[in-house]
Amino acid sequence: MEKLTLLEQDLINAVCLFHAKFKNTTPEDVEVELMYDDVAGYSAEAFYNGQLDVYNSVNFIMALRLYIDEQLGRDSMSARISLAIDDEEGMIAHVEF
Repeated sequence: MEKLTLLEQDLINAVCLFHAKFKNTTPEDVEVELMYDDVAGYSAEAFYNGQLDVYNSVNFIMALRLYIDEQLGRDSMSARISLAIDDEEGMIAHVEF
């Protein structure tokens, strides 16, 4: 089984791409903040054109799957994705194919 780690910047890029796709804009126009809460879990906030959209864990994973498909050229549906907090790297995603 192949393992891959997506770093915090990859996660931000994934949400930017995902959000831009649905807002008909460029990823450069989207600002993203990643968050973790003991109760709510992993989430992300995307800011574009004065609007804030919150991505819960499920939508966050969907954004990562789109990133894996389009940017990495891999089949994300066969991947197991788990989010984690690393002391040095910040928020990361472990991906197993």
